[in-house]
Amino acid sequence: MATVQSISDFLETFAPSRLAEDWDNVGLLVGDPTQSVRRVMTCLTVTPASADEAVRENVDLIISHHPLPFHPLKRLTTESVPGRLLWQLIRSGVSIHSPHTRFDSAAMGINQRLAEGLKLCDIQPLVPAEDDPDGLGSGRYGKLESPLSLAECAACLKSFLSIDGLHAVGDAGRSIKRIAVACGSAGSFLGAARRKGCDLLVTGETTFHTCLEAEATEVALLLPGHFSSERFAVEVLADVLSSQFTDLTIWASRDETDPLRWTD
Repeated sequence: MATVQSISDFLETFAPSRLAEDWDNVGLLVGDPTQSVRRVMTCLTVTPASADEAVRENVDLIISHHPLPFHPLKRLTTESVPGRLLWQLIRSGVSIHSPHTRFDSAAMGINQRLAEGLKLCDIQPLVPAEDDPDGLGSGRYGKLESPLSLAECAACLKSFLSIDGLHAVGDAGRSIKRIAVACGSAGSFLGAARRKGCDLLVTGETTFHTCLEAEATEVALLLPGHFSSERFAVEVLADVLSSQFTDLTIWASRDETDPLRWTD
């Protein structure tokens, strides 16, 4: 019988803790490592919708990309949203494991899969980790076999992520050859992308001033949204876990949604 610990051990192998950013909160965050597990749900974020789904579906373990808790809590009460969600899940015996930035940077993590989804060649870490035995690091960059326009890159990204729209910075017709990717909210990687000679940075979201900086330094941006840049990967993670733990019921949350909407 699988336990919270045995699944955590597999996740450590799949996405090692050494890859996590120093500011992050990763690993088993809530629960009893010895608890038996039969039902596992992956999600991007623990929200009221995904927490309700976990309780309703008798989940033993949530694997949430974004940590809960993320910031230290001085008290655990239902008077705050994190406290209310934690109280609900703890009362129902639901453990929480978060891989977060270690999954972003893993060998088959989110950024690697984004780079492959864009059909990049010679994929390498955008910011290599110091002394990493596997040569991994944060973000990814690579080159296209043949140059594409920014509009064509946008169409490829929308197709891969199964989304209808995204924001772009840069002329739609400009030629793109080298691309950097950094999922989530990663405008801070703009400088690294520029130093690697990238024509385009793909990230989920960034600030207005980073968009202005990108425009001024002639690095195009494609911004599909934080949710869309990462949600696909928790669906993939559910499949990976299902292949490893064949006796468990594992799925990606069916109820969580992007809080942002495109309107007419």
